[in-house]
Amino acid sequence: MTKVQEDRPVLPTRQDEVAAAGSEFIGGPIGRHARLGGHWLHPVRVVVLVALGMFALGMVQKLPCYDWAWFRGAGSQYTHACYSDIPHLFVARGFADGLTPYFDRLPGDMEYLEYPVLTGLFMEVASWLTPGGGSMQHREQMYWMVNAGMLMACAAVIAVCVARTHRRRPWDALLFALAPAFALTATINWDLLAIALTAAAMLMWSRGRTLLFGVLVGLATAAKLYPVLLLGALFVLCWRAGKWRAFGAAVLGAAASWLVANLPVMLFAWDGWKKFYTFSQERPIDFGSVWLLISQRSGNPLTDANTYATGLTLLLCAAIGLLALTAPRRPRFAQLAFLVVAAFILANKVYSPQYVLWLIPLAALARPRWRDFLIWQATEVVYFLGIWFYLAYTTSGDKHQGLPTEGYQLAIAAHLLGTLYLCAVVVRDILLPERDVVRRDGSDDPSGGVLDGAGDVFVLSDAARAPREAAPSEGQRVRWGTAPGD
Repeated sequence: MTKVQEDRPVLPTRQDEVAAAGSEFIGGPIGRHARLGGHWLHPVRVVVLVALGMFALGMVQKLPCYDWAWFRGAGSQYTHACYSDIPHLFVARGFADGLTPYFDRLPGDMEYLEYPVLTGLFMEVASWLTPGGGSMQHREQMYWMVNAGMLMACAAVIAVCVARTHRRRPWDALLFALAPAFALTATINWDLLAIALTAAAMLMWSRGRTLLFGVLVGLATAAKLYPVLLLGALFVLCWRAGKWRAFGAAVLGAAASWLVANLPVMLFAWDGWKKFYTFSQERPIDFGSVWLLISQRSGNPLTDANTYATGLTLLLCAAIGLLALTAPRRPRFAQLAFLVVAAFILANKVYSPQYVLWLIPLAALARPRWRDFLIWQATEVVYFLGIWFYLAYTTSGDKHQGLPTEGYQLAIAAHLLGTLYLCAVVVRDILLPERDVVRRDGSDDPSGGVLDGAGDVFVLSDAARAPREAAPSEGQRVRWGTAPGD
């Protein structure tokens, strides 16, 4: 395989028109003869500082709720678009009363905590760190603040991992750090824990540490269900490359770590442990989903939406698998990971606004182009505002303050179309790999670990057997990848 042998980082201001235009605020694109390196502002440090700054701005955006709106009825927190589950569940899930998640039955409609065990542990640790004195409002504020500090640490981990996954492209992580939806949704719920573990797992895979990758994926799945989908993407890629030993190590590590995290609760609090899974299964169609849009437009309650969602997810995953086995070159791991998680989101019965966080780090690795990324982010900001204003409308009684149902349906459509658009450009890069910006310098799969530069063993199309050339990059034309059997 011929590729550019150069250790200098790829500079987005030389490749991306939007990045070049945006750099005018700080003096313009870096010159060809500029001296790089040797400064304490290493790209990874810059990315982390920017991510922490955006996280802090997101905390400021929640200030109206922190001061009063969380505690004065539902409507104010919606009209100010600053809702968070964290302070409300401090009381509603028994943390304020010292109840132990999964073991102690809760008063009210929800008998047990409806989150996976590592997320429950995260919530419990935050409650231990929350001061016990003062009014309940003060304790709720402190609980949110403690959680925000812990989630900020998770955000820093994500920024580091995304910046280091593609060795020569650390600046791509600015897509995550500067994402508007990241700032707006980071402290709505506890998703950043699972995302940090997933980002760390992808970094380990890119370094060839397959067992540790599996361990981290298993832990991430013990915090949120979606990370297990990465194993499905790897199954198809390892099938094409014949890397069964690496895939087996990943599965073994994932199964072992997931079991270690879950087994104590499974053994001693079975009813509490299974609540997350039964709740997910029994939950009806809810906010943000394509099924809610169909139901509202047609008047059909879609009581079988669980079957429809499962069927659509399987169909989309099968299509992604077929794409991976027929593409001219084996897709990059980040591309396929993004597509399978996006498929899960698009087909799901519910789309909470913080679910966009699942995709942002993957999008930064799969399609590091600012124009496409910002188009998608704009649609997610529209949905973020749409759901809160819709809830304001439904809770304002005769005042009808907020966004009516038809407007909320447009917000759902914007989210769906934006996600589909980003999926489409990722698919285009897979089908036309010479247009993939990551492969433009002759790289094969910087996040692929053992898959990077590996030959194909099993493909389903003749097009996958023909070597292709990457597009020119700074005056050079390179060949990348290997033909089957090479």
